[in-house]
Amino acid sequence: MEGPRGPFAAGEPNCIADSRRRMKLACIFGGSAMGHKTRIMYIERKAGELTGPARIGRVTYSKTGATLYYQGHEFRSLKGAGFKANYYDVATGDEYWISGPRKDGNDALYATNVATEIDQDVANEYWAQIRNRQKIPRD
Repeated sequence: MEGPRGPFAAGEPNCIADSRRRMKLACIFGGSAMGHKTRIMYIERKAGELTGPARIGRVTYSKTGATLYYQGHEFRSLKGAGFKANYYDVATGDEYWISGPRKDGNDALYATNVATEIDQDVANEYWAQIRNRQKIPRD
């Protein structure tokens, strides 16, 4: 299996590509870009498998809500055509399962023993507002 790609690769800037102006980047500051709606989501890369690397992070919606942006990647809906996936990365074609995080932490479509990484910029909000815990567990 190949190493981490897409939003799971270490060291990628937290920016989104502006599809209307090629090669320009709009960096996300404070959880939103250009006033577009943001939300903490569960993002799992499928890559043809039932399970894959996953993380909890803040996605930004396009103006119409049809496209999601996360760590420099653009995701569009498979509109029900995916196998155990609901979005694809526009640049690579890789399939992903992207959904709202669950209160009980069982976010994966299929149970897995691999821990889900949580982006540092959303950790406090995730644990306090979604999981209803005051203290962040230390792994």
